[in-house]
Amino acid sequence: MSVSSPSRSVEIKSFIDERPVGRYQWFLVALCFLVVVADGMDVAIMGFVTPSILADWNISRPAFGLVMSAAPFGLVVGALVAGPSSDRFGRKPVLIVSVLIFGLFTAIAAYATSPTEMALLRFLAGTGMGAAMPNTSTLLSEYAPLRRRSLMITIMFTGFNLGSAAIGFAAAHMIPAYGWRSVLLLGGAVPLALVPFLVLFLPESARLLTLRGASSKKIAATLGRVTGHRFTGTETFVTDEPPLRTRKPIGVLFSQGYAVTTVALWVTYFMGLMVIYLLTGWLPTLMRDAGLSIETASTVTALFQIGGTLGAVIVGWVMDRTRPAFVIGAAYLGGGLMIIALSVAGVMSSSLALLVFAAGLCMSGAQTGLNAFAPGCYPTVARATGVSWMLGMGRFGSILGSAFGGTLLGLGWDFSAILLTLAAPAFCAAVAIALTQARAGAAGQPREASAH
Repeated sequence: MSVSSPSRSVEIKSFIDERPVGRYQWFLVALCFLVVVADGMDVAIMGFVTPSILADWNISRPAFGLVMSAAPFGLVVGALVAGPSSDRFGRKPVLIVSVLIFGLFTAIAAYATSPTEMALLRFLAGTGMGAAMPNTSTLLSEYAPLRRRSLMITIMFTGFNLGSAAIGFAAAHMIPAYGWRSVLLLGGAVPLALVPFLVLFLPESARLLTLRGASSKKIAATLGRVTGHRFTGTETFVTDEPPLRTRKPIGVLFSQGYAVTTVALWVTYFMGLMVIYLLTGWLPTLMRDAGLSIETASTVTALFQIGGTLGAVIVGWVMDRTRPAFVIGAAYLGGGLMIIALSVAGVMSSSLALLVFAAGLCMSGAQTGLNAFAPGCYPTVARATGVSWMLGMGRFGSILGSAFGGTLLGLGWDFSAILLTLAAPAFCAAVAIALTQARAGAAGQPREASAH
């Protein structure tokens, strides 16, 4: 390794962008990927254990509704709190605490004896889950070179679908043998097992350390560890970012031209999650009501998730080669068109499986790409807040989508009518994300994610 010359100024973002991606940076991708896997497991876990809990406790579905809604609201609270905390206290401690929280309370939930206890524990676990994901994307974005950033972050986010699928397979084998409580114990054990590795190997953001006035020696040690470069310790580390009228993270989101970008990101994420949660939550029921067997309906719906995993990697790869906002907007537009095609073709069409796969590829690919795009829209001092508040506000879309599907079914809407309605929010997401690109150019402000 080369030894840098003494007393030189090092601009951290440029330094990372100009160097090849090192082994530790890929190790960081893997570490964050595992956090997202654990997050995906615990977000999806109740869907697999609920039938067994209902039978064990002899309660009705409506009576269990509080439990099912507890974690989504916890996700909102966790996301809204985590961002400002991360920008104030650091990415590493907040991420470690969030993983510890959702692992611990998921494990404790295995010993719940009533719906009220379970709801409280799922809410607390949800706060940890909501805090973890925005911090993984923020931290990884600050160590990934711009030319590979979108791909690295979208690869990380594929862990969510993997985790959701893994806990489903585990539940299928564990519940008959050991009961539903064993699945919750597994869901808690996985993130808790990750905590020591996060403590030992997770770096703090070098850019945040610079803004916090950390010593050059500490920044050199952190940045050198991640990039494999040997510093002398006498360098001056800087971060080339525009001056801000306010350094309060929440205030930054609505100052100096960031307000339009902030609102546009919120609208995009909200609309995207509303479509995805309504489709994944109600598509099996819609197809079964239209005449398909539940086995076929479940298999076809699974293709939406498979398409989403592939779509995330494709969208991330293309984002690194052209304007990211354009790529994400085109994917949302494609998702809306695929949903319209599904509505027109109908549930008995021979192309049903292909269209569901394509809709998942576009919609989930765009949604994951948005997670990779958002960190570059904000300065370091407010980056975690910007990302986490986008996720937190977007979670209301997931809650609305889950409830909206049941409402439309209750009104007698059929497969084609509901699908046709869902195209509208997909198109709204495409328009909203385009505003972030237009605003960046109009304001003349640097946006890392649009600097291709």
